[in-house]
Amino acid sequence: MIRRFKKKKREWSELPSKAAIQLNDTHPALAIIELLRILIDEEHLEHDKAFDIARKTFSYTNHTVLPEALEKWSVGLVGHLLPRHLEIIFLVNHYWMMKVNSKYPDDASK
Repeated sequence: MIRRFKKKKREWSELPSKAAIQLNDTHPALAIIELLRILIDEEHLEHDKAFDIARKTFSYTNHTVLPEALEKWSVGLVGHLLPRHLEIIFLVNHYWMMKVNSKYPDDASK
């Protein structure tokens, strides 16, 4: 998909209008992180732009809420196998925690 998109020499901001990726399970969710890696590391997009493109390109459906049906990978395993991906996972977590904090600020000072 990326190869075909790049052949057309389009702006990356057009990707969500040209490609839609539906994920229906937990393990392909790494595809989101891989797209972010490509956009940030290889295409040199700013984090916010890359996040926006990935968010608009991917959709996710979870068909179960049973914990035993969800995959769990230890931080150590992901860090060993995919160190850059783990960095991006932490970056995404930080990004969303900042968004949540800005929407729901801490009232502990009241």
